[in-house]
Amino acid sequence: MSHTSRPAIEMAGIGKRFGATEALRGLDLTVPAGTVCGLLGPNGAGKTTAVRVLATLVAPDRGTARVAGHDVVREAEEVRRAIGLAGQHAALDEGITGRDNLHLFGRMHRLGARRARARADELLTRFGLAEAGDRLVRTYSGGMRRRLDLIASLVTSPPVLFLDEPTTGLDPRSRQEIWGTVKELAAGGTTVLLTTQYLDEADRLADDIVVVDHGAAIATGPPDRLKAAIGSQVSVTLATAEQLAATAVVLSALSGNDAQVDVAERTVTVLTAPGASVLLPSLVRELDGAGVVAEDVAVRAPSLDDVFLALTGRPRESADSTGSAGSTGSAELGRAA
Repeated sequence: MSHTSRPAIEMAGIGKRFGATEALRGLDLTVPAGTVCGLLGPNGAGKTTAVRVLATLVAPDRGTARVAGHDVVREAEEVRRAIGLAGQHAALDEGITGRDNLHLFGRMHRLGARRARARADELLTRFGLAEAGDRLVRTYSGGMRRRLDLIASLVTSPPVLFLDEPTTGLDPRSRQEIWGTVKELAAGGTTVLLTTQYLDEADRLADDIVVVDHGAAIATGPPDRLKAAIGSQVSVTLATAEQLAATAVVLSALSGNDAQVDVAERTVTVLTAPGASVLLPSLVRELDGAGVVAEDVAVRAPSLDDVFLALTGRPRESADSTGSAGSTGSAELGRAA
């Protein structure tokens, strides 16, 4: 994939405080044009504030930010014309049809009646909603509403798109549909900044990932590189809980890291050092030598959950709730395309 020389999104030393709370502490972010960047972090890490700064909804206290080559403070109007934004909650009128929703957004952006109608038809056909276009939105499934909300952000063909947790609450099939839409947009040259609580989503979609914690970027890079930097995970499940301690000793000695014990699941896990390899035969021999009877032994490549745990000190489940915290909210954002 080729990209233009100027990044589509740039943040340098961005700071933002709300009263006593310092939401951003010198955040740096660079997103090449035509790529998908996954912005990850615990609730309260600063993800939403970063998106709001880039969407010109709040002004930074310090630092500089540019979107599509325009400064978010000095050239806010130009930035708004260059972006689309879909928040966690769909900003649709459920009492009218999908086609009329898109037509309405087009008229709001001064496309003119004829161009707005043509753009609505074009988007409905492109993203597989043509047959549903004349149905009331209240009859749509959750996945169809999210797709319609997403493509409403594309009425003006923005080169940069912000997606705030676009698949929260959707079933697996609907999530796959949204993923396909995002991939198609990126393939067509749209730059996408994606915040998500689903790490597998970021792993599948993002060219690069930025992990944010306490208002600053603590890790940046392609998903595979971030995963490779923390080593593999070794997991042993036991027949009885009595041998958990002995197993932890073996795994800690083998890896050089502290093993984690899950008494309820009778499982011991440990992360190996980056670049180190643990072969199953040698691991089984070590366990046999210690008299450990294992039901299952596995060595697997790390996931983004493991990266999240290693970087933030807590698993994603405890860091990001399934609530709406961190959502920008389409209604409040007013469809900043």
